[in-house]
Amino acid sequence: MTTAEDVWLPLPPEELGPLPPELTYHYWNGEEEYPADPARCVFYVVPYMKGQRTAVRPLPDMPRLRVVHTLTAGVDHMLPALGTLPAGAVLCNAGDLHSTSTAELALALTLAALRDIPGAVRAQDEGRWDPAVCPSLADRRVLIVGYGGIGRAVEARLRPFEPAAVERSAGRARRTGDTVVHGPESLPGLLPRAEVVILCTPLTEATRGMVDAEFLARMRDGALLVNVARGAVVDTEALLAEVTSGRLRAALDVTDPEPLPAGHPLWRAPGVLITPHVGGASSAFRPRAERLLRGQLGRFAAGEPLRHVVADAG
Repeated sequence: MTTAEDVWLPLPPEELGPLPPELTYHYWNGEEEYPADPARCVFYVVPYMKGQRTAVRPLPDMPRLRVVHTLTAGVDHMLPALGTLPAGAVLCNAGDLHSTSTAELALALTLAALRDIPGAVRAQDEGRWDPAVCPSLADRRVLIVGYGGIGRAVEARLRPFEPAAVERSAGRARRTGDTVVHGPESLPGLLPRAEVVILCTPLTEATRGMVDAEFLARMRDGALLVNVARGAVVDTEALLAEVTSGRLRAALDVTDPEPLPAGHPLWRAPGVLITPHVGGASSAFRPRAERLLRGQLGRFAAGEPLRHVVADAG
């Protein structure tokens, strides 16, 4: 490795702990001015939650780039720029960085929607005592759509709540021990059985708009759709039709469009709970991000294979 190879980080380098000394570190978290000459950058860690335009802005000026690393599990915002990267450059995602936090939120949304916590908050605001009998997560049939790190973490947190069954679907069928993961061709048979459907799938060309009118129509009356994946996995108009009729309910950490504009009908749709894409944004993020980057930079400096490589520039 040549000397004076630059690394751009969205976290202050001095706060990351010991880093390989043969690399030169610069802090950049999406500011208008660059911290150094982009042409010297070989390892670029994308600013977190700053949007696609900011994420890809320096790439055309980085001809020596060898690694683009996101701190998100999804890389859909970076894939359009893959063809502009130097040959041999790789794209890494955050791996399991967000699994714990996102799974927590998936469970929180599920419980809050089932037990009508939003209704209780509204009643509290009005000083109104309004008890009701609500569905429990116990004895519900749950379907997890997308079974990577986040999907597995969701199931681990669901189990103590005693669901009647947990089924899984992903981009390909597989079996590990007693764990059966169904392929997408099985969804038509799985959906009518599920009382809670939790979306954890990445956004790809195969999953964009996957939860369409046909998908939703197969869900049983009164079922709850929980989305901690990406907003564009769901056809918003189709979902609006189902929740407005009262047939389905939804708990959404992500929406399409996003951010959800003021006045959008999803805000006031009956039976819909919305959080503003905060699945990974918790106190769990920073220490895990620091450990991830220290490990990846150590491997890079030592010439070892990186973890979580999801694509390359060819």
